[in-house]
Amino acid sequence: MLIGEHHHTLDPKGRTAVPAKFRARFSDGLVITRGMDHCLFGYPQAEWGKVVEQVTKLPISQQNARAFARLLLAGAVEAELDAQGRILIPEYLRHYAQLDKKIVIVGVHSRIELWDERAWQQYQQQTEANAAEIAEQIGHLGM
Repeated sequence: MLIGEHHHTLDPKGRTAVPAKFRARFSDGLVITRGMDHCLFGYPQAEWGKVVEQVTKLPISQQNARAFARLLLAGAVEAELDAQGRILIPEYLRHYAQLDKKIVIVGVHSRIELWDERAWQQYQQQTEANAAEIAEQIGHLGM
């Protein structure tokens, strides 16, 4: 399971280290793509296959389904960990997520999210301030 919050830096070439405790999950590589809230999603290859399977089941006759599929699939790139456990994040994905030098890698069960550190802090503050309301809205899910 991928969990936790890890602060890292992005080097001038666009590389960052994957947290050591996550590396075994990405030994076969990973897929990085545009995520929600202007962060990036990183999936282990096996999990990515499940995501693609679900996305391809969406009805192409619906505009939002097509848009979502394009968001996830068109911008996706396969990445390999180098000998130091780093991945290269392409410029277009760094631009999408507004990644600067300081980033945060967040484990979210079956994927990681890569955030600009300031954006992550703002997101956390907003989410924490609305935690009770969020919990009430998802209460119907049995949480």
